[in-house]
Amino acid sequence: MNHRFLASMTILATAIAVLALVPGRVAAQDSAKWTPPRTPDGQPDLQGVWNFSTVTPLERPKEFANKPVLTEAEAAAYEKAEVRRTNVDLNRREGDPGTYNEFWWEHGTKIQADRRMSLVIDPPDGRIPSLTPEAQKRVAAANTPAIRARRDNPDSIEDFTIRDRCIVFRPIPATPTQNNNNFRIVQSRNTVAILQEEIHETRIIPLDGRPHIGSSIRQWNGDSRGHWEGDTLVVETTNFTDQTDFHGANVNLHVVERFTRAAPDRIDVEFTVTDPTTWTRPWTARVNYWKNDDGLFEYACHEGDYAVKHILMNARAADAAKKESAK
Repeated sequence: MNHRFLASMTILATAIAVLALVPGRVAAQDSAKWTPPRTPDGQPDLQGVWNFSTVTPLERPKEFANKPVLTEAEAAAYEKAEVRRTNVDLNRREGDPGTYNEFWWEHGTKIQADRRMSLVIDPPDGRIPSLTPEAQKRVAAANTPAIRARRDNPDSIEDFTIRDRCIVFRPIPATPTQNNNNFRIVQSRNTVAILQEEIHETRIIPLDGRPHIGSSIRQWNGDSRGHWEGDTLVVETTNFTDQTDFHGANVNLHVVERFTRAAPDRIDVEFTVTDPTTWTRPWTARVNYWKNDDGLFEYACHEGDYAVKHILMNARAADAAKKESAK
């Protein structure tokens, strides 16, 4: 066999190998070239209804301490196991009426798109940083026996959380829960509005460059200001109240969110939270928002909810019974 024949065979083999790679390479190039749709004002279009239910926990479970990202097979097995574990109908104890059946829950069925085992991406261990000594004292003070007793047997509406009063369901930044993980985003040239399905509060984010309101003014969802950095919407939020609790943080919480349309059916939202009076360092999480064509449904919760009245009535009845038994 001569050298010319060997050379020609080598060239042919190389050509075949290159051709075999072309479909994957073209697909990767097409994906890399994908650009988000634009609004009439030329902004990346984030509008629509989105859902961020997921089986990925906020913090990485200890059993995955050395496994920050799963393989496809591992992710599929984990999803299947989590769907089974969280199904309330399958796990209801005999004779226990429980709460809502599985139809009403929204535990999620999929892991994050990159198969991460935590929404937290920094610190690298996927865990929320430790509380500062100051924050530990604050948390302990909020959970004394006397405080817990007032929660169980409230004296007035002031003893209820803002969630119990149907004012705010999720503090900012939002993280997935077990139900109603849906949002509607609407844009104009100078404003982005985000409507949350549960308790239906609407977050208004100005984009016109106005400064934050004065530090003496506190709001349930803080004070948000946004701007575009390329195709990413960057939102900074400050001025939270002392009743807006995000993992122990409140008035000193500072949040920076980054909304990026990553695919036709997905927005990637990354947020960094900072509060030196609460955590020993800032931390960052990332969550996928998936397109939801089902729309939003009414969540009939409002501050005048009858449950608040009935809870107070029952508390006073309990007080009266206790006095009577003490005679």
